[in-house]
Amino acid sequence: MLELKSVSKHFGKVRAAENLSFNLKKGEVFGFIGPNGAGKSTTIRMIIGALKPTHGEILYAGKNIKKNKKYIENIAYVPGDVNLWGNLTGEEVINFMMKTRGYENNEEKRRLIDKFKLDGSKKSKTYSKGNRQKVALISAFLSDAELLVFDEPTTGLDPLMERVFHEEVIQAKNAGKTILLSSHILSEVEKLADRIAIIRNGKIIESGSMAELRHITRMEYIIDTDDDITALKHRSFVHEFSESPDGYHLFIDNEKIPEFLKYLKLYNLKSLTTAPPRLEDIFMRYYEDSQ
Repeated sequence: MLELKSVSKHFGKVRAAENLSFNLKKGEVFGFIGPNGAGKSTTIRMIIGALKPTHGEILYAGKNIKKNKKYIENIAYVPGDVNLWGNLTGEEVINFMMKTRGYENNEEKRRLIDKFKLDGSKKSKTYSKGNRQKVALISAFLSDAELLVFDEPTTGLDPLMERVFHEEVIQAKNAGKTILLSSHILSEVEKLADRIAIIRNGKIIESGSMAELRHITRMEYIIDTDDDITALKHRSFVHEFSESPDGYHLFIDNEKIPEFLKYLKLYNLKSLTTAPPRLEDIFMRYYEDSQ
């Protein structure tokens, strides 16, 4: 549906994005994560047409977005800091956004306003940050856009409203829409995304499904035994060795697991538990490696 081909963006000598190539498939949630200053926002601004790439091209349905006049009409974008027309009520803003797209569905509008618990009768200038986000999210979910671009969308929302957002993302995905989700809440991305790309210093350093990302990182093991296994921490494939009331905790490089299990035969174990790495663990592994 959307494809970036060798896309770069330079600001003078600063290379904000460098040779980015990835695609978003129809009907999927694509997670896009990285530390501050990694190039996420620059990339998103190129995707929504606010910036032109220095090199490369962005294709939508096989056509360069520069030559596709209908492309912008097929995007709904929600940033992490939403500005509204202060003298309009929340519902008036939503109505205006629907009108500009030539789209009307009052029943769905009422459902979303109620579900997000938005008082649409209040002036936008009285809204908190969270309520401004709600207006933008409701407008995006109401739109007939095929591509929803969310950049830190749950900023200012409480946990209950974050859950509502998750439910609506899943509903939009099931309706065939494509969602680009960039968020510092990595548990949110892990829960919702079908595939994830990690960007660092303007470059994609890894991408894939959670299963694929887990396969190329380390696995945590929790060992309960009366034996002293501290000698294991000196093995090159053992990382972050620690002790706690529930046993020994250690991380093993995936390609070294057979060798690790061979060493475990030397000990009498009460139990051996594995804990698949979370997205936060995977992300921090790459981030720490860059320090």
